[in-house]
Amino acid sequence: MIISSIYQGLLYGILGLGIYMTFRILDFPDLTTEGSFPLGGAVAVTLMNFGWNPILATLVAVIAGCLAGLVTGLLYTKGEIPTILAGILVMTSLNSVMLMIMGRANLGLLDIKTIQDLFPFSKDYNLLIVGLLAVTIVITSLIAFLNTRLGQAYIATGDNRDMAKSFGINTDSMEVMGLVISNGIIALSGALISQQDGYADVSKGIGVIVIGLASIIIGEVLYETNLTLLERLIAICVGSILYQFLLTAVI
Repeated sequence: MIISSIYQGLLYGILGLGIYMTFRILDFPDLTTEGSFPLGGAVAVTLMNFGWNPILATLVAVIAGCLAGLVTGLLYTKGEIPTILAGILVMTSLNSVMLMIMGRANLGLLDIKTIQDLFPFSKDYNLLIVGLLAVTIVITSLIAFLNTRLGQAYIATGDNRDMAKSFGINTDSMEVMGLVISNGIIALSGALISQQDGYADVSKGIGVIVIGLASIIIGEVLYETNLTLLERLIAICVGSILYQFLLTAVI
């Protein structure tokens, strides 16, 4: 049960990291989350049913999430649709997209090799390894990106949009980029969790934004406010694990 809570927390921690990129850095309440999360699972599971390698199927799922974020970003920046409405429109549209991809409301992985099956240990330990590797890769990539000039421009856009514009930063591009990266990470979480559960479902994204926000808030409450970026990202994953322990205790 302890190992289960830890790997569940790690996989949902990736979701929290994706939400952090828009909710905290950009101050953008992106409801696309509840569409891109199950989309990642739908794409990965469908491709694996066609015989694709699970790692390659997961990468394509990430790209699908990025495209969902791109549409939301374009609706907001070019279509001048309010942030929440843009997210709702894309989230709702993705239900039809997932039905088209899977051909049904849910799709299983019976006797199909998943990403955790690539490791030689028991299922629980394999999932723990997958969770640790995925979290490490995501956090390392985010730290590397946010410490570049482009990443600093992205952070500046979230801190003060008008000031960033005055420095010549294309804030619209920064917001679109943030939504692309965020939803790609969220789709990764959805793909990994669908492989863990053994199926994908169009309704799998209902309420997941609450899990992501809970991970962020618990992580912030546990630690001091003057954390480094790396410590803050790790705190989100720790918050996600604690949230899973709380759910287990309640059940």
